[in-house]
Amino acid sequence: MFLEKRVYQGSSGKVYPHPIIEKIYDQKEEKTYRLVILENEYLYVELMPEIGGRIYRALDKTNEYDFVYYNEVIKPALVGLAGPWISGGIEFNWPQHHRPNTFGPVEYTIEANQNGSQTVWMSEIDRMYGTKGMAGFTLHPNKAVIEITGQLYNRTSQAQTFLWWANPAIPVNDHTQSIFPPDVRFVFDHGKRDVSKFPIATGEYYKMDYSAGADISKYKNIPVPTSYMVHHSDYNFVGSYDFKEQSGIYHVANRHISPGKKQWTWGRGDFGKAWDRNLTDENGPYVELMTGVFTDNQPDFTWIQPYEEKQFTQYFMPYKDIGAIKNASVDAAVNLTLNAGVLTAGVYTTSAFHNVKLIIKHKGKTFQEFTFNSTPGKGWIKTFEVDKTDQIHDYLIQVFSENDSLLVEFQAEAPAIEEIPEAAKAIEAPEKLRHNEDLFLAGQHLEQYRHATFEPDDYYLEGLRRNPSDYRMNNAYGQLLLRRGQLSESEKHLRKAIETLTRHNPNPYEMEPYFYLGVSLQLQGKTTEAYGTFYKATWSGLWKDKAISHLAMIAYQNGEVETARSHADEAFLINQNNLIIRNLRTACLRQLGNLEQALDDTLTTIKKDPVDFGARYERYLIYIELEEKEKATEAWESLEKITRGETRNYLYLSQDLLLSGRFADIELLLTSIKTDSNPMIGYYLGYAAHHQGRLGQAKSYYRQANQQPSDYCFPNHLYDYLVLNDALETVAEQDKAHYYLGNLMYDKKRYEEAAIHWQQSIAIEDTFPTAFRNLAFYYYNKLGNQEKAQEVLEKAFSLDKKDARVFYELDQLYKKIGHSPEKRINIMEKHMDLVKERDDLFVEYITLQHILGNYQETLPLIQHRIFHPWEGGEGKITKQYTTSHIGLALAAMDNQEYSKAISLLQKAKTFPENLGEGKLHGAQENDINYWLGIAHSFNQEKEESTHYFKEATHGLGDPTNAMYYNDQPPEMIFYQGLAHRQLNDGNLANGTFNKLIDYGETQLFKTLEIDYFAVSLPDFLVFDEDMEQKNKVHCFFMMALGYMGLQNKEKTKEFLYQVLELNPSHQGAAWHLQHFDRFYHGANRP
Repeated sequence: MFLEKRVYQGSSGKVYPHPIIEKIYDQKEEKTYRLVILENEYLYVELMPEIGGRIYRALDKTNEYDFVYYNEVIKPALVGLAGPWISGGIEFNWPQHHRPNTFGPVEYTIEANQNGSQTVWMSEIDRMYGTKGMAGFTLHPNKAVIEITGQLYNRTSQAQTFLWWANPAIPVNDHTQSIFPPDVRFVFDHGKRDVSKFPIATGEYYKMDYSAGADISKYKNIPVPTSYMVHHSDYNFVGSYDFKEQSGIYHVANRHISPGKKQWTWGRGDFGKAWDRNLTDENGPYVELMTGVFTDNQPDFTWIQPYEEKQFTQYFMPYKDIGAIKNASVDAAVNLTLNAGVLTAGVYTTSAFHNVKLIIKHKGKTFQEFTFNSTPGKGWIKTFEVDKTDQIHDYLIQVFSENDSLLVEFQAEAPAIEEIPEAAKAIEAPEKLRHNEDLFLAGQHLEQYRHATFEPDDYYLEGLRRNPSDYRMNNAYGQLLLRRGQLSESEKHLRKAIETLTRHNPNPYEMEPYFYLGVSLQLQGKTTEAYGTFYKATWSGLWKDKAISHLAMIAYQNGEVETARSHADEAFLINQNNLIIRNLRTACLRQLGNLEQALDDTLTTIKKDPVDFGARYERYLIYIELEEKEKATEAWESLEKITRGETRNYLYLSQDLLLSGRFADIELLLTSIKTDSNPMIGYYLGYAAHHQGRLGQAKSYYRQANQQPSDYCFPNHLYDYLVLNDALETVAEQDKAHYYLGNLMYDKKRYEEAAIHWQQSIAIEDTFPTAFRNLAFYYYNKLGNQEKAQEVLEKAFSLDKKDARVFYELDQLYKKIGHSPEKRINIMEKHMDLVKERDDLFVEYITLQHILGNYQETLPLIQHRIFHPWEGGEGKITKQYTTSHIGLALAAMDNQEYSKAISLLQKAKTFPENLGEGKLHGAQENDINYWLGIAHSFNQEKEESTHYFKEATHGLGDPTNAMYYNDQPPEMIFYQGLAHRQLNDGNLANGTFNKLIDYGETQLFKTLEIDYFAVSLPDFLVFDEDMEQKNKVHCFFMMALGYMGLQNKEKTKEFLYQVLELNPSHQGAAWHLQHFDRFYHGANRP
């Protein structure tokens, strides 16, 4: 529920309030999905509102080519933020990557346009932050173009952050190439933490040595999972081409707002092939060719202000016949190449053009000119012999329509050496930043990028410690507190910001603190003071529409409908995209009796936003006023259809009405929907009744809500906070209200208050396991109280012994607090039904068996289970698979069954498909190769033995702290040293072992931190890591291995026992103690 330190796609991997799906089943079943199909003479497009509003299929009818990857099965894997994710089609990732609801349904409607085109609108309100994202998919007659209109709307009173990445999957093979613009010279990794030349990579990138030069625009040249995003381009397009099929795709958008161009691949190695199998049955590999709007990297978020709407247009289209295009527009694409005196020109158009004019110029003079008819069914291509000394940048190609409109042009740039852009640097700790400006900018960045492990509070508070009057710090920290519902505290800081701003001038340039102070006051119920504060904010043009919107809300709540309408009209003139104020304006007209004008208003709002709930609800209310029952029923059915009858959508609509005091409308809305067990419906009804002065009815609603099932009820909005607080002030003895408010507060980082509410929930009703379970996080992570954490988590499990998730968390807690492997495995074996239910528990069970030296039993268990790894969390079951084979091989060697040992060790190098993972290209197998060398040596096979010892010496030579799935396990260096010794190179061996000792001794006194630029730490580990202890364990282990290599038994055991004292479940230490005698003089020589 609360994954505060989880890293996902370079930013926070928190999931609350989304429920997590952690289990993928293996049974293939037929299932019907609703598709919306757009089709014209050139294209056939399938859209899927039931799975994230994605394009599922896009077919070029002229050659039957799927120009995006068509996955013919829905085969989810654990890739998404909340679990399931599918490959194929075009996914639209917003407000973060991947889309939190990528596997869930969205709202949709179909609109027929006057020009004969059809638009399908897909829409969703984000559960985490409350912004609304909408995309309109349009096919025009006679055009081979998918037009996508994006509308992103912030319906909240706080600034929010977002990114938008359209994510088309592209089928790939040895003949495909990603076509980035010709001016792209460099690409960045996630967070701009690393940089590579492009398209020819010449250094190390994603731990691959490309020093010999590799064209990473081609799928066949990328063996490992790899992302890259362009550093800069002055072109509007990006694309992909299959030279075997002579077909491809390209995307066009305004580069000034759509700078993002990215490729991701699983890689063409065994690792990537395993993920291909996880995601499809027979459609093979793909790459993701992503296009970012208001973003150029991941993570790279943009602010969207209260009630602001951002709009953009993207275009996707197929093309064919002309190869790797050099420039493209919505109308046409061109290619121009020069090779050994042969100039080749290609043109493709996205609709039929008569008398297209092509002009090729050489050094400013016309070289060739052609006129021809073009069609999306075929590209035009022609070759010319030219002087072999000509350069490609000598030529300009231009394509004009019949009326001389320029469709597209291209001229290559002359070659030049460019400076390599600098990779991003981590933000330093607050105390190391010299100036308050640095602290402010750091805090803003961490908020904007939703950083997983660094807190903006630390930077703002350090700035306030240095200068308590700093208006930037007070303003920023006040807003942060406001987001968390700490209203009185936010008021204090926002007032301090205003005090500083008005020190010399009562009318400051910066009026932002006035607006947010008004919001804070309004949420506290101090509406008179809020009204004056908002009015002051209207003195700034930047904040006028936002502040006037709140003036309208307060006036309406106070019953001053005419004044509210006047304010709403003024706000509407400034910002017609503010849907909340549009619908409030309509409500004013309705209250004032202008019903026909109010109806007209609803139609213009629905035209503006075809998936708006508020306008449809207003139509229903207007027809009730008009006593037109049939039309009222039609209006309600229209609202039910567009909301899908989804409870959350009615709650979102209630939130839009709440600050205007439209409590009767809220009550009518929520009592009209079909019966729903979501407790928040009852709580909002109680709040609405209470604010209408009907205390008895409010209490009844609140009590009913408290009795509803709590499953999947995760309140997280500020309005939820107001409602639940009111519920508890009205009816004190509500265990579930305390539980829900505890959840909300923990999500808002108000930990102590959260714990108090959970404790009060338990005091009222002590049989609800989740309240106990949540308290365990507080006791362990925030108080460091292991005993209390154990007590309440054991209590949670005792109340529901069928909860495999809680049992897994309990075992993780036992591991953290140092329970022995024997004790842990004994507990597991009493609950094997739960162990078998979860991959992570099952892998822990296998690991414990190996720690205890039981290998014979584990291999069949591994072989007869299908595993489903999380993306970025690979390597766990494959490590145990390898360990089981090595353990059995050593036992075989003890029995002088050397051929059997060799066979087992060879099998350890290949992962069976049921593990769900493939071996990474370049994976370090020093341990396997070392033991193969030993086995062949015992088998009197000197040549093979020497070969494997040499193989075992390869790899990274410097120890590190392995954090990611693709990091080299540091103990591999130990086996390099052992192999050097077997090859009679004692100096190299001893040098390797001394490196381990030196590293341990040095690193022991350093502070270990989670990587600032971490991209993926997907583990669902709810208990915080003690980084100091983890560092000690790692350093002691490295030193133990070093001393083991140097044959110092006493020191080896000393440090191995220190490791196990700190972490009794440390597999590496347990392994090397089990096999202690194998590593000393003569033990591994025949």
